[in-house]
Amino acid sequence: MCAAQRSVDKSVDIFNVQKVRQLIELMKEHDLSELDLKQADNRVRLRRGGEVVAYSAPAPAVRPAVGAVEAAAAPKESAADARMLVIKSPMVGTFYKASGPDSPAFVKVGDRIGPEKTCCIVEAMKVFNEIPAGVSGQVVAILVENGAAVEFGQPLIKVDPEG
Repeated sequence: MCAAQRSVDKSVDIFNVQKVRQLIELMKEHDLSELDLKQADNRVRLRRGGEVVAYSAPAPAVRPAVGAVEAAAAPKESAADARMLVIKSPMVGTFYKASGPDSPAFVKVGDRIGPEKTCCIVEAMKVFNEIPAGVSGQVVAILVENGAAVEFGQPLIKVDPEG
């Protein structure tokens, strides 16, 4: 192994005990129950709250084939559901409907919104990120409770573009 390879290997050593301890401290500090990090082929996944903190080796990229049983079990979408647009969380954090406890909600069911309209806030690491709708239409459902933890890509608000 040449010197360049050794330096690359050390820089991506995700199993360094000191780094893992720092990640655990960050989880405690920000009250996170799970942390999942991936860099190239390396992955670290930490969980707490009743489960043992664990970290894993790179997971093989295997895509399961959709079988006939899975396809038959999948619910059929109605025409109305098929046209619905979904505003998804751009990050992991905490969902808030309003800018403060005494403030009115950014949007509520029945409101007409445009792409620039702030529809909610997702707090991540003490930073409050205003989330623009990115779509136009009528809000038909808010899918997350105020103050709930959300994941990256999790549906937050359902919008009818024709409403």
